[in-house]
Amino acid sequence: MNNRILKTFAIACALAAPASAEPTAKELFAAKKTPSPESSAPIGSHARGCLAGGSRLPETGPTWQAMRLSRNRNWGHPELIDMIKELTRFAATQDGWAGLYVGDLGLPRGGPVSGHRSHQIGLDVDIWMLPPSRLDLSRQEREELSSISTRRAKGAYVNDNWTPQHHAILRAAAQDERVARIFVFPGAKVQMCKDETGDRRWLRKIRPWWGHHYHFHVRLTCPDNAADCVNQAPPPEGDGCADAERWVSDILNPPPPDPDAPPPKPRPEYVLSDLPDQCAATLTQ
Repeated sequence: MNNRILKTFAIACALAAPASAEPTAKELFAAKKTPSPESSAPIGSHARGCLAGGSRLPETGPTWQAMRLSRNRNWGHPELIDMIKELTRFAATQDGWAGLYVGDLGLPRGGPVSGHRSHQIGLDVDIWMLPPSRLDLSRQEREELSSISTRRAKGAYVNDNWTPQHHAILRAAAQDERVARIFVFPGAKVQMCKDETGDRRWLRKIRPWWGHHYHFHVRLTCPDNAADCVNQAPPPEGDGCADAERWVSDILNPPPPDPDAPPPKPRPEYVLSDLPDQCAATLTQ
């Protein structure tokens, strides 16, 4: 059965939805509680794709705990799982950090995820800013505990929660050759640019983005053998510090709105036919 037929079958049958109410891809993938029984492979792009043969980050390890377990989002490509474990081991060497609290990766078969534009192909993870003092949280505690904000002035500056250990952990993540970029609020990028006195090449991967003050978001490049994976364009050359300064300037002194700008269009919800053809097979296996 080819992928196009599988896709049609999945749309018609998934969740027993009537033809007049085609389910969203987000609903279809969230309904799958286990990975597909195939070799692991990211399919499509970070913001439009799925994950074949996902691997599970164990709920607890010697230097990490996965948070919000009820979401079932501790799944990713094996390269992502390995990177997370390695980063948590480094974090555990930092004063006051027992390791890392790990937020959302993705669903067992990837696909669109509520609350995220990306996290679809098993190559994205959110890492909490909260330094773990203990790694024996119960399931209930993992649902109720909150991270900490590290920003002030709407993201123009870091606050007193920001520490040299945050800088060191983000630097270690960025220096991993598998990492494509890391998203963090603009003030953190500016602070890191000010504080870094050594090799600055890793700063290129630290990209300012709205939010990202309770956690930072690590994105990997497509693995070498992932033929159906689509990389995001690489960051611009240079350390990106001047760009982050412009973000901060716009936060502190917002430019006047353009009266001729068209109103923003609502972001459509993807259905299965919006994703790469291979995702139908991954969903229905």
